[in-house]
Amino acid sequence: MSSNYQRYKGFTPYKMDPKFRVSVPTAWRPEAGGVLFLLFSKEHEMPLVKVLSHEAYGEKVSLIQSSDKSPVEKGKLLGKLAMLCREVSLNEQGKLLVPKDLSEKAGIEADSEVVLAGRGIHFEIWSKANFERVLNIETREDESDDLGIF
Repeated sequence: MSSNYQRYKGFTPYKMDPKFRVSVPTAWRPEAGGVLFLLFSKEHEMPLVKVLSHEAYGEKVSLIQSSDKSPVEKGKLLGKLAMLCREVSLNEQGKLLVPKDLSEKAGIEADSEVVLAGRGIHFEIWSKANFERVLNIETREDESDDLGIF
Protein backbone atom coordinates (compact mmCIF):
# COMPACT_ATOMS: atom_id res chain seq x y z
CA MET A 1 0.00 0.00 0.00
CA SER A 2 1.28 3.48 -0.86
CA SER A 3 2.52 5.68 1.98
CA ASN A 4 0.14 8.33 0.56
CA TYR A 5 -2.88 6.22 1.51
CA GLN A 6 -4.87 7.88 4.29
CA ARG A 7 -6.84 4.99 5.79
CA TYR A 8 -8.04 6.76 8.93
CA LYS A 9 -10.13 9.86 8.19
CA GLY A 10 -12.63 11.95 10.12
CA PHE A 11 -13.56 11.97 13.78
CA THR A 12 -16.44 10.38 15.64
CA PRO A 13 -17.66 10.55 19.22
CA TYR A 14 -17.90 7.21 20.99
CA LYS A 15 -18.41 5.96 24.51
CA MET A 16 -15.75 4.17 26.53
CA ASP A 17 -17.53 1.35 28.33
CA PRO A 18 -17.09 0.52 32.04
CA LYS A 19 -14.31 -1.98 31.15
CA PHE A 20 -12.32 0.58 29.11
CA ARG A 21 -13.40 -0.79 25.73
CA VAL A 22 -14.40 1.32 22.75
CA SER A 23 -15.96 0.28 19.45
CA VAL A 24 -13.76 0.87 16.41
CA PRO A 25 -15.44 1.91 13.13
CA THR A 26 -15.71 -1.02 10.74
CA ALA A 27 -13.54 0.67 8.10
CA TRP A 28 -10.77 1.18 10.67
CA ARG A 29 -10.63 -2.41 11.90
CA PRO A 30 -7.64 -4.55 10.94
CA GLU A 31 -8.20 -7.73 8.99
CA ALA A 32 -9.12 -10.80 11.04
CA GLY A 33 -6.23 -11.67 13.31
CA GLY A 34 -4.56 -8.31 12.68
CA VAL A 35 -2.95 -6.41 15.50
CA LEU A 36 -2.84 -2.76 16.50
CA PHE A 37 -0.39 -0.95 18.75
CA LEU A 38 -1.37 1.51 21.49
CA LEU A 39 1.05 4.33 22.19
CA PHE A 40 0.61 7.01 24.86
CA SER A 41 1.42 10.40 23.38
CA LYS A 42 0.79 14.13 23.68
CA GLU A 43 -0.40 16.68 21.12
CA HIS A 44 -0.62 20.36 21.96
CA GLU A 45 0.54 19.33 25.44
CA MET A 46 -2.60 17.20 25.95
CA PRO A 47 -2.52 13.42 26.53
CA LEU A 48 -4.02 10.89 24.13
CA VAL A 49 -3.67 7.31 22.95
CA LYS A 50 -2.39 6.76 19.41
CA VAL A 51 -3.55 3.57 17.73
CA LEU A 52 -1.04 2.39 15.16
CA SER A 53 -1.68 -0.20 12.49
CA HIS A 54 1.05 -2.72 11.78
CA GLU A 55 2.04 -0.55 8.80
CA ALA A 56 2.14 2.66 10.86
CA TYR A 57 4.34 0.97 13.48
CA GLY A 58 6.62 -0.23 10.67
CA GLU A 59 6.85 3.31 9.27
CA LYS A 60 8.00 4.62 12.67
CA VAL A 61 10.66 1.89 12.81
CA SER A 62 11.79 2.72 9.24
CA LEU A 63 11.92 6.44 10.05
CA ILE A 64 14.24 5.75 12.98
CA GLN A 65 16.39 3.31 11.03
CA SER A 66 16.81 5.65 8.05
CA SER A 67 17.54 8.72 10.18
CA ASP A 68 21.02 10.20 10.44
CA LYS A 69 21.20 9.41 14.15
CA SER A 70 24.05 7.31 15.52
CA PRO A 71 23.53 3.57 15.91
CA VAL A 72 23.36 4.03 19.68
CA GLU A 73 20.65 6.72 19.37
CA LYS A 74 18.72 4.57 16.90
CA GLY A 75 18.88 1.63 19.29
CA LYS A 76 17.59 3.77 22.15
CA LEU A 77 14.71 5.14 20.05
CA LEU A 78 13.75 1.70 18.74
CA GLY A 79 13.84 0.34 22.29
CA LYS A 80 11.73 3.20 23.60
CA LEU A 81 9.14 2.71 20.83
CA ALA A 82 8.96 -1.03 21.53
CA MET A 83 8.68 -0.46 25.28
CA LEU A 84 5.95 2.19 25.04
CA CYS A 85 3.74 0.33 22.54
CA ARG A 86 1.22 -2.26 23.62
CA GLU A 87 0.11 -4.85 21.08
CA VAL A 88 -3.66 -5.33 21.07
CA SER A 89 -6.40 -6.84 18.96
CA LEU A 90 -10.13 -6.25 18.69
CA ASN A 91 -12.67 -8.61 20.21
CA GLU A 92 -15.40 -10.29 18.14
CA GLN A 93 -17.66 -7.23 18.50
CA GLY A 94 -14.98 -4.87 17.12
CA LYS A 95 -14.16 -3.37 20.50
CA LEU A 96 -10.69 -2.27 21.47
CA LEU A 97 -9.57 -2.65 25.09
CA VAL A 98 -7.49 0.34 26.17
CA PRO A 99 -5.94 -0.75 29.47
CA LYS A 100 -7.12 1.20 32.50
CA ASP A 101 -3.69 2.64 33.34
CA LEU A 102 -3.13 3.86 29.78
CA SER A 103 -6.66 5.28 29.54
CA GLU A 104 -6.36 7.16 32.80
CA LYS A 105 -2.93 8.52 31.84
CA ALA A 106 -4.63 9.93 28.72
CA GLY A 107 -7.41 11.53 30.78
CA ILE A 108 -10.01 8.94 29.73
CA GLU A 109 -12.32 7.51 32.35
CA ALA A 110 -14.43 4.36 32.28
CA ASP A 111 -17.98 4.93 31.03
CA SER A 112 -17.07 8.32 29.53
CA GLU A 113 -17.32 10.02 26.16
CA VAL A 114 -14.29 9.82 23.90
CA VAL A 115 -13.50 10.82 20.33
CA LEU A 116 -11.78 8.64 17.75
CA ALA A 117 -9.89 10.87 15.31
CA GLY A 118 -8.34 9.68 12.06
CA ARG A 119 -4.83 10.94 11.31
CA GLY A 120 -4.13 9.25 8.00
CA ILE A 121 -1.92 6.29 8.88
CA HIS A 122 -3.07 6.00 12.49
CA PHE A 123 -6.01 7.05 14.64
CA GLU A 124 -6.21 8.61 18.07
CA ILE A 125 -8.41 8.18 21.12
CA TRP A 126 -9.07 11.42 23.01
CA SER A 127 -11.14 12.36 26.02
CA LYS A 128 -14.03 14.45 24.71
CA ALA A 129 -12.87 17.59 26.56
CA ASN A 130 -9.31 17.40 25.24
CA PHE A 131 -10.46 16.69 21.69
CA GLU A 132 -12.69 19.78 21.72
CA ARG A 133 -9.63 21.84 22.71
CA VAL A 134 -7.49 20.22 19.99
CA LEU A 135 -10.17 20.78 17.36
CA ASN A 136 -10.34 24.43 18.35
CA ILE A 137 -6.54 24.76 18.12
CA GLU A 138 -6.27 22.99 14.77
CA THR A 139 -9.16 24.82 13.09
CA ARG A 140 -8.25 28.38 14.06
CA GLU A 141 -8.66 30.82 11.21
CA ASP A 142 -5.28 32.37 11.88
CA GLU A 143 -3.49 29.08 11.10
CA SER A 144 -1.41 29.20 7.96
CA ASP A 145 -2.91 27.36 4.98
CA ASP A 146 -0.50 28.34 2.25
CA LEU A 147 -1.47 25.21 0.27
CA GLY A 148 -5.13 26.28 0.16
CA ILE A 149 -6.40 22.94 1.43
CA PHE A 150 -8.74 24.23 4.14
